[in-house]
Amino acid sequence: MRNIKNTAKWLEKAMNWLFLACGLMTILFVILMTVFLVISGIPAIRTIGPGNFLFGRIWASAAADPSYGILPFILTSVYGTCGAILIGVPVGLLCAVFLAKMSPKKIAGVVRTVVDLLAGIPSVVYGLVGMIIVVPYVRETFHLPDGANLFSAILVLAVMILPSVISVSETAIRAVPKEYEEASLALGATKTETVFKVIVPAAKSGIAAAVVLGIGRAIGEAMAVMMVAGNVANMPKLFGSVRFLTTAVASEMSYSSGLQRQALFSIALILFLFIMAINLVLNLFIKKEKSND
Repeated sequence: MRNIKNTAKWLEKAMNWLFLACGLMTILFVILMTVFLVISGIPAIRTIGPGNFLFGRIWASAAADPSYGILPFILTSVYGTCGAILIGVPVGLLCAVFLAKMSPKKIAGVVRTVVDLLAGIPSVVYGLVGMIIVVPYVRETFHLPDGANLFSAILVLAVMILPSVISVSETAIRAVPKEYEEASLALGATKTETVFKVIVPAAKSGIAAAVVLGIGRAIGEAMAVMMVAGNVANMPKLFGSVRFLTTAVASEMSYSSGLQRQALFSIALILFLFIMAINLVLNLFIKKEKSND
């Protein structure tokens, strides 16, 4: 009996050490990635100049007199992400409310299966569907010479962020204590009023996490937007061909060298800092909400 207990304790300690090692490996990967991007990205920023690099309006890395201004990429990524969030988050949140509180079980099961399928579709497939359906539709609807533009990219990104927004928002809504709903209904509120005035506000920290996941998916997407945005380094216009931060790296890395290659690593560093800043804001928001509660 003692041998069995000793073995169980040894296994428990071994598993604890294993879990600790896995957690430390995750931290190590993030640190190594950060160090690599900083070491690879800083030299180009020093050579070009932080002002010229971040606020320059012209990107001509392969020209005889090259220019490395990434302001068009930054603004395009920000506008594209904000547009996708403005379209995708309301749709995703309403779908999550429907699944968590309104839908019959059979219909909810079907919808969840479809959402899971959306999450598993490769980005290149989204881009292909966007090229075949969205781009021609935008071109014909708005009478444009070319439908590959920022608006098309926003539409595709809005669909791509739906699985993250729906899944996390639904989980947050279901986590709200049942007593909140029962108390609201007992006071005479309708089910719709209860959902949108009691349950959704109570789940706002989880919904905020869903929004941040959607932002991360949108700002980090490359292949799909490359196929539908036109991939031209212009200042962003809703119906103009544009290039995102991610597509700038993906489209030129295969043939880049020298300062051009270093500048692409600098773009990757800027993108990484964007994601870090978004996560930091989310953590501060969640901590503030918990302290207020």
